[in-house]
Amino acid sequence: MSTEQEKEITDEEITIGNEAAEEIKEETAEESNEEKLTKQVDELNNKYIRLYSEFENFRRRTAKEKLEIITNANKNLLGDLIPVADDFERAIAANKKSDNIKDIKEGMELLNNKFFNILKSKGLKEMNSQGKEFDVDEHEALTKIPAPSKKLRGKVVDVIEKGYYLNDKVLRFAKVVVGE
Repeated sequence: MSTEQEKEITDEEITIGNEAAEEIKEETAEESNEEKLTKQVDELNNKYIRLYSEFENFRRRTAKEKLEIITNANKNLLGDLIPVADDFERAIAANKKSDNIKDIKEGMELLNNKFFNILKSKGLKEMNSQGKEFDVDEHEALTKIPAPSKKLRGKVVDVIEKGYYLNDKVLRFAKVVVGE
């Protein structure tokens, strides 16, 4: 072999070696990119699982707090109504011994006022429907009757059962008779 042939072989070997080295670099780069992507996916999955767990805990906690608020709201109302119940018991006992109708009536009015003052303090408001225009958002028509006058057509002629608002929202519709 001549020096030229040795040189050619060496150049060929170098080219093959360089190509092999580049393939190895590409495979290594692909593996490291794959590893990076795998790590990223794992990291994002962990973040998702943590976020989902936090949300579930939040949902449970708010549901529990909501139930507690509702329970305590009833507790406060009932606590305020217990004295009225006590007054009713005392009034019944006193009525058994008394024959004075005037005193019995006065006692009942006082109990009624005390009861409704407590309800008003909790946001209950009575609906005043008599003579007003019939409104399906506030009234429930039980029947229609011929209007006693032209002014009462389409208006509430009689209130069978009062309606109530709780914090300006209809709690109970007024049951009314409408003139036609």
